Amino acid sequence: MSENTKNPAVEEFLPVCKADMLARGWRDVDFVLVTGDAYVDHPSFGAAIISRLLEAEGYRVGVLSQPDFTTCESMKEFGRPRCGFFIGGGNVDSMVAHYSVAKIRRAQDEYTPGGAAGKRPDRSATVYTQLAKQAYPDLPVILGGLEASLRRFAHYDYWLDDVLPSIVESSGADIVSFGMGERQTAEIARRLAAGEPVEEITGVAGTCYLTDFAGLPASYVECASFAKVRADKTAYARACRIQMDNQDVVSGKPVVQKQSERYLVQNIPAAPLTRRELDAVYALPFTRRYHPSYEALGGVPAIEEVEFSIIHNRGCFGGCNFCAIQLHQGRRVTSRSADSVVREAEAMTHAPGFKGYIHDVGGPTANFRLPSCKEQMKNGMCAGGKHCLAPQPCGKIIVDHREYLGILRRLRALPGVKKVFIRSGIRYDYLIRDKDESFQRAGGASCERAAKVAPEHCAPDTLRYMGKPPIEVYNKFSKRFYELTKQAGKKQYLVPYLMSSHPGSTLRDAVTLAEYLYKNNIRPEQVQDFYPTPGTVSTCMFYTGLDPYTLKPVYVAKTPEEKAMQRALLQYYEPKNTPRVRKALQLAHREDLIPLLCGGRGAGKSAGTRPCSAARPQPAGGVQRHGGGTNGARTAGRPDKGAGRWRQAGERKNSGRKNFKKR
Repeated sequence: MSENTKNPAVEEFLPVCKADMLARGWRDVDFVLVTGDAYVDHPSFGAAIISRLLEAEGYRVGVLSQPDFTTCESMKEFGRPRCGFFIGGGNVDSMVAHYSVAKIRRAQDEYTPGGAAGKRPDRSATVYTQLAKQAYPDLPVILGGLEASLRRFAHYDYWLDDVLPSIVESSGADIVSFGMGERQTAEIARRLAAGEPVEEITGVAGTCYLTDFAGLPASYVECASFAKVRADKTAYARACRIQMDNQDVVSGKPVVQKQSERYLVQNIPAAPLTRRELDAVYALPFTRRYHPSYEALGGVPAIEEVEFSIIHNRGCFGGCNFCAIQLHQGRRVTSRSADSVVREAEAMTHAPGFKGYIHDVGGPTANFRLPSCKEQMKNGMCAGGKHCLAPQPCGKIIVDHREYLGILRRLRALPGVKKVFIRSGIRYDYLIRDKDESFQRAGGASCERAAKVAPEHCAPDTLRYMGKPPIEVYNKFSKRFYELTKQAGKKQYLVPYLMSSHPGSTLRDAVTLAEYLYKNNIRPEQVQDFYPTPGTVSTCMFYTGLDPYTLKPVYVAKTPEEKAMQRALLQYYEPKNTPRVRKALQLAHREDLIPLLCGGRGAGKSAGTRPCSAARPQPAGGVQRHGGGTNGARTAGRPDKGAGRWRQAGERKNSGRKNFKKR
């Protein structure tokens, strides 16, 4: 028996090795849960959600964290599990965690003890599944999480610059669970534990499987095969639309796509958890800490952003085309009850290390708590690329911040709480439609120094392809923000997130953005290049050069030189960027801007300017729940810290805080 098993702090966690298992008096486990992350028992981590859920269902669970990926022997740590494996690649897509948008290997992995790199393989979801199948060929393997969810169809792989088949085929998994995974996990576990063959578990909502022609469901829509989409970019674009149009639990239909020989079947998405069910998930007995065995290695850096954060919602009807949420979490917003959030916060105040600051009360989009409209509940979300907020907000949209503001005020009133922050993104185009400005006054007008928002660009065509509203909406919001902060007697700033080289952004569009930044005294310290991650509409446009909803051509900047010029234009004031900025202005025939944008470090600087900032990949939204779970996965290439609020490409975090004071 290891020393760890005698440590009460360790016994609060699920078993991580055979010695832990034996110390509990177990001879075996029902399920082994494999994760590409360090074991952090916090609801921002997918492995924690699914392992605690299985435990609550009465199963014996062993957690196998970052196993040796060079041998299948690592999958035998707990011996032969009675029912099978649940596998997830981790909160963050392993390729995004390992490589920058320039395909340069990252030096650190925030989800590994001590931030060490190299503790999980590239394409970890696939590798772990293959190892489990090698170790126990006859045992069921259920693959879930963000990495698997976004690769469930034939997909463009940016790192190989090629189209790959569904991960169901390449990994050998029996079932792939997509989206938030609690419902699927509970049903599959129950049926496996009852002895049902995994081959017969084919009708679970929120799952994919492979079958032959005779095994196809009675009703489905079919998209072009793997061979077809690999050879024909128009077919790829059409397939993308079919897939996106069938991601709603009400209106969606099963989708079929032939792979090499067999057919992939995607069942309709799983129904979102009800408020009561969501409350129950977050009431599970999480320790909210990383496993004590990591202490000597320096802990797990990813916990720093989320340890004292709270997730209050899931899903996002914002519908940004570069975001993975609509394919993974879905566009229907669900939220926890106010009492559930307050109970979690109250328990947090007694945790070791709590200093009175709740770092975030958010989710994929912090200020969404309600469905976008009443019609979606009976008819489903609008298909065909329609957005609730862009280019113009739908007249049926429900705008109400009262419950959210009430929660924030209740948290601030708790004994031991000094301040409450929002670090998750806030949709300003939604906020500005609220005729009741109580939230803006209590939140925006009392934020500390800087509030981060995401206009992303200013050029009309680029914003349209992003699925973002016109820049005039941001301008209107900005004006009102500064009016309210002035009334509050504070000097505060908006820090806008910006993206270069998104499909649709020409060099002239990038110049237009640089001119906008100059005229508005905005000097971003870091900007994000578009990161083409699997499964998004924007990645489809990047690969095919087509808008999947209209099949019209879309301009795509692909050469390293043009991408570098677009990025440099957003930081025109940096002397090192002057040669590229000058060249870009000449190519765009905007030599008139050379004296303004190539004037050195002081160009565009004013006393009222604040720099933007960026940071490392974070656990975000949400995290990636195993079997489906990420509380937010935005694939524009940045993480949104917090409970699964992973903004999948991992370059920025929302560290501009809004502070809700007691009022």
